[in-house]
Amino acid sequence: MHEHRSRRLRHARIGKLALALGTCLCAGTLLAGPAAAAPATTTAAAPITTAVAQQAAAPVHPIVRIGATKTIRWGATTKLSTWITDPSTGKPVNGGNLQFQAWRNGAWRTWMTRWVRNGVATYYAKPFVNSSFRLVYTGIAGKYKATASATARVYVLPSGAKILSEARKHTGAPYRFGASGPRVFDCSGYTSYVYRVAAGKKLPHKANLQQRYGKAVAKSKAKPGDLIVIRSGTYGTHVGVYAGGGYMYDSPRAGKTVGKHKIWSRNYVVRRLI
Repeated sequence: MHEHRSRRLRHARIGKLALALGTCLCAGTLLAGPAAAAPATTTAAAPITTAVAQQAAAPVHPIVRIGATKTIRWGATTKLSTWITDPSTGKPVNGGNLQFQAWRNGAWRTWMTRWVRNGVATYYAKPFVNSSFRLVYTGIAGKYKATASATARVYVLPSGAKILSEARKHTGAPYRFGASGPRVFDCSGYTSYVYRVAAGKKLPHKANLQQRYGKAVAKSKAKPGDLIVIRSGTYGTHVGVYAGGGYMYDSPRAGKTVGKHKIWSRNYVVRRLI
């Protein structure tokens, strides 16, 4: 009886010990859960760090500046400079191409390309008409994005040479009464077109009225680009653009074309419009 009781006590102690050990194992397992999950937390942090690094290294738009708008005389060469800096450091950008573009026929056209050194690129242009220019930096992969500058304007002052150049362009255009270009002209339609395009001067489409414009100049002082008005008495009957040496560009009459012709009358006046 005593021995049987002793066995029950021993089994009870062993059961309690096993239960205690089981509880410890379970508790150990629960405690081990967060410890095992810690590497997952550390691993999850890695992409965040990488994303920050990638964001810091993402390409940026550099600052591209072009020289100020300017006015030049017709036929002159102008210098256009640009400066490119890194917005994050303020330092000049090195490397990459810079395209020099002009606005022509409703679109930006690239004229030339330069390699950027120390944040500077320089171009030379000889525009014969008022022009718009810009610069486009093509970028560096992984560092700088493609970026365009603001638009700069170059205004070309009118001159006799500029007017004569425009007059010469239309050589061969046929005469048609009442026409004012750009492919066919009568005499006053031709001169009004040339002066408007080359110098921004608006003349009436009538020879007699055109002699009232500009400044009177002696025949001996006439310069290429001046307006020639041939008269009948004091009434203006025909007009042309003085070409020098007693010649003018004009649209003579039906059956003829625009060209350089001898001033055929001595009764004419000279008017200087620029």
